[in-house]
Amino acid sequence: MPKRFPTHGYCFVCGDENPKGIGASLWVDEDDNTVFTEIVFTREQQGPPGHVHGGAQAAVLDEVMGMSAWWNGYKVLSVHLEVDYKNPVPLGVKVRVSGRVSTAEGDKVYTEGEIVLPDGTVASTGRGIYVNSPEAIQGFLEKLGMDAKAYSEMFRQLR
Repeated sequence: MPKRFPTHGYCFVCGDENPKGIGASLWVDEDDNTVFTEIVFTREQQGPPGHVHGGAQAAVLDEVMGMSAWWNGYKVLSVHLEVDYKNPVPLGVKVRVSGRVSTAEGDKVYTEGEIVLPDGTVASTGRGIYVNSPEAIQGFLEKLGMDAKAYSEMFRQLR
């Protein structure tokens, strides 16, 4: 049974407080440690007429891949993101965006992800490198007035 991640306030991709955000609900499939969302992109994410902007696709891929690292216990920041656009993503169609950790070496966490159309066609694939950086995360949270322990506890409660 998938578990839902907590929302992230004003996050552009998954925050429930951002009226201009994408509004994705993130879930984790504990069977394979995949983080995913099923989302319908709207006109606000349009690039080519009637289709999703590549930057919006990249943002959601980055979010699910980064959260897969968090789910696996790494406090990461993204340092490199690659996206291959294989097929256009139409607006108004529910797609599945998923990400997972492929490997980890030292402080580097390597991820992969994809956007899949309803018929199973892969629209985009992504690869990311994230750096485990608990000190930087602690600093960001302190600037926001958030308690790092409480933030980490959100992820532990999912397990």
